[in-house]
Amino acid sequence: MRLSHSLIPTLKEVPAEAQIASHRLMLRAGLVRQTAAGIYAWLPAGLRVLNNIANIVREEQNAAGAQEVLMPTIQPASLWQESGRYEDYGKEMLRIRDRHERDLLYGPTNEEMITDLYRQSVKSYKELPQIAYHIQWKFRDEVRPRFGVMRGREFLMKDGYSFDIDYASAVISYRRMMLAYMRTFQRLGVKAIPMVADTGPIGGDLSHEFIILAPTGESQVFFDAAFEDVDYSAANFDIREPADLDRFFGVMTDNYAATDEKHDLDAWGKVAEDRRREGRGIEVGHIFYFGTKYSAAMNFAVAGPDGQKIHPEMGSYGIGVSRMVGALIEASHDEAGIIWPDSAAPFKAAILNLKQGDATTDAICEDLYGKLGQSALYDDRAERAGVKFADADLMGHPWQIIIGPRGAAAGLVELKRRATGEREELSLDAALARIGVTAS
Repeated sequence: MRLSHSLIPTLKEVPAEAQIASHRLMLRAGLVRQTAAGIYAWLPAGLRVLNNIANIVREEQNAAGAQEVLMPTIQPASLWQESGRYEDYGKEMLRIRDRHERDLLYGPTNEEMITDLYRQSVKSYKELPQIAYHIQWKFRDEVRPRFGVMRGREFLMKDGYSFDIDYASAVISYRRMMLAYMRTFQRLGVKAIPMVADTGPIGGDLSHEFIILAPTGESQVFFDAAFEDVDYSAANFDIREPADLDRFFGVMTDNYAATDEKHDLDAWGKVAEDRRREGRGIEVGHIFYFGTKYSAAMNFAVAGPDGQKIHPEMGSYGIGVSRMVGALIEASHDEAGIIWPDSAAPFKAAILNLKQGDATTDAICEDLYGKLGQSALYDDRAERAGVKFADADLMGHPWQIIIGPRGAAAGLVELKRRATGEREELSLDAALARIGVTAS
């Protein structure tokens, strides 16, 4: 993408309405623009980040055996009346009435919808277990939307739901999703800690929220350093094997982890002092077992082994995909701007032409751009070098390839790593190899 003809409107000034770092930087870097309170348009660079995150989520869900579906945003109120939640949900639900006076709603979540889909299609215990998910826009009418995409009214969410014949099978599905989540966050370059969350009247220990560490996080968190030592993608956790999932779950639950709301000083005191870790964190996901709450209320039953009717055991699994964009920025930024992890960055590299119009410089830039293709943003604007440097740091490209007349004459470029600030002078081929992007 050529920056001179791109819809990436960077800002020098800090927007007055932005209260936290991610909101400020998303506006300044031209990722989003607000269209109404808590509702944002995603511009090209922001949409690329959103899609990169969604694709990683999708790949890990698929690897765990989940099936992707796409449920409608508009849902019939009758489904929610069946479950008993229609009146209880409150003013956050956007209620709609169509021209035929039928009550509808803009879905804030999908438990009722997925239960209805399965009760229409699945009739026998032999068809279970199953896990389905989708990635879809949601709407919740927050009374005070704030902090940009971290707490907006419209947001992109991955919702997943499991259906199992009994509790033991439901536990396996739950652990499988937990491992898929830890692998997802690891691929996104952040440290995530699963923390036990409230389970309400269901009880038990099968409710976890996922907190990623960020200096500006909303919650204080306390955890054992053991979480830092785990490679969740390692082969010794086979996501298909119940024994491996049991061992993985033991690692996740045997080591101390809690937010300030659930912090237990006695249990914390039993953690070796050199293994105690504290920090701030942001919730980006939640998994929850709720048994037959919806299948029973909505009369979804399958034929069991003895012909008896059984209400499937269910669980739900959510990741805030659009919230994750803001969380990544909160976790990784500096005074100059965003520092994207390679896996989520809108562009792997920025090509900075420091002498637009110089034949040799232009030729090298065009050659690089041709080889890197859409993985690079080519800053071909007729701007001063300082402006290009500032915007590249602001936008957070993992790599900057800097081409000026002196280096161009010698066939060299300067390569900068955004995360460390390290710079080195290299040949074109060496720079491409260092970036690790396949030339197109």
